[in-house]
Amino acid sequence: MISANDLQALWITLQLATLTTVILLLLGTPLAWWLAHTRQKFKPMIEALIALPLVLPPTVLGFYLLLALGPQGIFGQTAQALGLGSLAFTFSGLVIGSVFYSLPFVVQPLQNTFAAIGRRPLEVAATLRASPLDRFFSVILPLARPGFITAAILGFAHTVGEFGVVLMIGGNIPGETQVLSIAIYDHVEAVDYASAHWLAGGLLLASFIMLLLVYRYNRRLQVLPT
Repeated sequence: MISANDLQALWITLQLATLTTVILLLLGTPLAWWLAHTRQKFKPMIEALIALPLVLPPTVLGFYLLLALGPQGIFGQTAQALGLGSLAFTFSGLVIGSVFYSLPFVVQPLQNTFAAIGRRPLEVAATLRASPLDRFFSVILPLARPGFITAAILGFAHTVGEFGVVLMIGGNIPGETQVLSIAIYDHVEAVDYASAHWLAGGLLLASFIMLLLVYRYNRRLQVLPT
């Protein structure tokens, strides 16, 4: 029921979701930290921009990202000037689009976690002469572990389920930019419902398991003695 093209789509999807999640954690952590503690007047504007993918149709976001990544776009021209070639309809373009599309699913859980921790642990660590980096890595990161796990799972799962954005940016090139969601669409379009069931059912089960892990982990932390 599962063809070689389907296995390729699965491999591309896993690569895309893993790389996107790592990039989002690296970029989203300082951004979420800043949002959790800043009092700048333009903070709501930044939060609104980050949350746009939650309400914006994926095809709209994908369309404007395609223009930006294309030969005449700002990212596309920059990549060509650096000798990196085209970004549109490539795996690199998919990664960039996925980072934008899944950004709120990583930043918001981390921001909420940092805000809940507050500044008190940092102040205590400062009295012990810990450096700012030491305070963050030794104090904040262990306390924020639930938020990081939630952010990583949500970012990964959301990237796996992408359709509109990846279709607009990467097209549907088997072995290069075709991901599982697009492979399912191809099977449905070809009236191959059996193959579509296998892929869709696998995604449904995997998504449920990932969300179940998040809720079980958070619930276990809530019942642990303090």
